[in-house]
Amino acid sequence: MKEKPEEMSSTMSEEEANQLLRSLLHKEGTWPEWGQACYALQKAGYSSQTIFEQSGFQASQQNLIIVASQVYDSLVKEGLSEDTLTYYQGPRSDVLYEFRILNQQQRASVAELAKEKKLDADEAKELAKAYQTFSRLSQLPAGFENHPGDAMAYQCWKSARQKKDLQERSRLIAKGLKFAHSLTAREAIEKLLSDFTVVSSRTAPLMPVYRLEQENELARIIPFVGSFPLTREAVEGVKAIASEEPFQVVKMEHQGAIVPLPGWQVILKAQDPVVILSMSDQLPNPLPGKPEEVLVVVDRAFQEWDVNNYYLVEQGENLGLQWFEEEPSLPILGQVILVMRPKKIFDENNLLEPWQMDD
Repeated sequence: MKEKPEEMSSTMSEEEANQLLRSLLHKEGTWPEWGQACYALQKAGYSSQTIFEQSGFQASQQNLIIVASQVYDSLVKEGLSEDTLTYYQGPRSDVLYEFRILNQQQRASVAELAKEKKLDADEAKELAKAYQTFSRLSQLPAGFENHPGDAMAYQCWKSARQKKDLQERSRLIAKGLKFAHSLTAREAIEKLLSDFTVVSSRTAPLMPVYRLEQENELARIIPFVGSFPLTREAVEGVKAIASEEPFQVVKMEHQGAIVPLPGWQVILKAQDPVVILSMSDQLPNPLPGKPEEVLVVVDRAFQEWDVNNYYLVEQGENLGLQWFEEEPSLPILGQVILVMRPKKIFDENNLLEPWQMDD
């Protein structure tokens, strides 16, 4: 017996839902239509489990074709040729799924290149990531144009220059030549065939991580923004808090949450700090050990890029934390000055037991 949704959408009757489920069960139409059907059913209140039981589409598959169908729809809106659209109905939902990180215009150019090169999902993922990183540079590298082929070529060129192993270096050069779109990009890569200079790569700096050990240190009260995902308006809308000496008295003139943090030097020096809650395994450089909630302190007063810091940046509609090897084109909203783990308790059971001493 089919489970009914808790809240049926007014735009879809139960009969229409049953028709979509039957269509999915018999795999009628194309995969973009399957993705649209799954999305419509979920919006109507049907759970992924219910859709799976009635159609055979597992939850992970539903998510993939829903996202991929939205990417496919953006290609339609960009006016891609029928030949290209037919190619991706192949089906190649796994390839289009990897383009979700790009905007509509970028998806179109990447889709054309992926079709031309007959890329699989793994190769499509690498291409999309390279183009996304390339588009965030404050200015185009010399000799490379704003094209996904040149973006991949630049990534290969940069990586090849850092390799001492000639076999690996040659592999990257060949890969770069395969994707190079502009003549100047091809020439830049071909120069590596005779120039064997190895350029040291920059490594991401260590995250400024501290662990709270003592609770009797002088505290500073900092406004709390919330947890990711966050919008730019949410961060900029939080008002700064001023404290009065000598006891750090804070007068609250507006509603909002606050967090007391130890008076470490980096905290006391902050000019306009705010606090954001994140998971330790979701940081740009995930922390080792079991995932746990951490507090990320961002100083909104520092919005100029430096290679030795992490930053809070605007990524589409939401915000994220990132390190940039080169100056980014994304808006910087603040610098990460501290990531704080919670106080570590070695044996929680000891807190519940009375003290015992040996005779």
